[in-house]
Amino acid sequence: MTLQDQLRATLAKRRHISKLRQLVVNPAHAIDFSSNDFLGLSHSLVFREKYLSELSSLPTILGSTGSRLLDGNSAYVEDLEKRIAQFHNSETALIFNSGFDANASLFSTLPQPGDIILYDQLIHASVHEGMRLSRAAKKIPFLHSNVEDFERTLVDVIKQYPGKNVFIALETVYSMDGDVAPLKEIVDVLRQYWPNRENGYIIVDEAHGTGVYGTLGRGVVHQLGLEDEIFARLHTFGKALASHGAAVLGSGVLREYLINYARPLIYSTFMPFNCLASIKCAYDMLESGQTAPIQAHLHHITQRFRETIKLPIGTLLPSSSPIQGVVLNGNAPVRALAAYLNGKGFIVKPICSPTVPKGQERVRICLHGHNTTEEVDNLVAEIHAFFQISPSQPEEAKL
Repeated sequence: MTLQDQLRATLAKRRHISKLRQLVVNPAHAIDFSSNDFLGLSHSLVFREKYLSELSSLPTILGSTGSRLLDGNSAYVEDLEKRIAQFHNSETALIFNSGFDANASLFSTLPQPGDIILYDQLIHASVHEGMRLSRAAKKIPFLHSNVEDFERTLVDVIKQYPGKNVFIALETVYSMDGDVAPLKEIVDVLRQYWPNRENGYIIVDEAHGTGVYGTLGRGVVHQLGLEDEIFARLHTFGKALASHGAAVLGSGVLREYLINYARPLIYSTFMPFNCLASIKCAYDMLESGQTAPIQAHLHHITQRFRETIKLPIGTLLPSSSPIQGVVLNGNAPVRALAAYLNGKGFIVKPICSPTVPKGQERVRICLHGHNTTEEVDNLVAEIHAFFQISPSQPEEAKL
């Protein structure tokens, strides 16, 4: 059997169990309830005008011409990093080409030989990639957002590995479940055992919190006033900020260490100036307060969706964020619901196993600042209609 035959056979198996991933192009005029464009900036004419104006002021808008350690660095990006750090109340910021690169860099380089990583079991794949490459002695999961299990796991680690650094990997808002991490409670547990921050280091991914939570969209860590308790924060620009890339926030020592050891930063050509201009314009809008009414509207329609959806217990994810989900058991049922809603003019996507655990397959629904109350109400009505007409749903799931 040739390699091509082996690849075809593997894909055929995945297709047979409804796990085959495919690229799709969204209909041009359908209503977006799928993307991570939480503030709707990718649709914003104001943002577009700011961006084009910024581009016109730059001496070049094309390639950076190299990695940051060669010719890809500039005064423009260093000024932008200082501004981002100040906005998020951090000592420094370091921009990466993507959130994936940033997470992979943090977790592959920071843990020293013999150190331990504790991670929420639903942590992003980029963290797993970093852990796979790390020198940590152990990578230990704890139950998702379960403070008691986190403490139990932490106590076991302290007993078995006294004196070792322990890195805790969290997201503030989880991308598939949409729930907000019990960050304050986890910090309290950590400080109970290390009151002087001796060996416990929390790293949080604010990818889905940036622009959505906190004053002017500064994130969940800011909203909780925990900036000084977090060793490193990751803010990404490709979701609510309608841009590209990510920044790691932390100490000056952390920044210098990553510049010296983060291989995705060292060996990749840096992003072009037009991407940096987009990031700058997004922060212009955050800082000026222009996105604050959008942020408020986003939380309003999120609350309305949850108040009106009224699905059976266990069918709706327990999320208060703009990331919602209708859970159905099996890949085929969630594909059916997604196809039904697509046919009604709504863009939603099925999230199938193995992306989520088997039995927790769901249609992921993301609300946005550009969605109207009427659009939300119409989406809810069509979800109700699906449950009433679908013969594959159990009787008790019908409304």
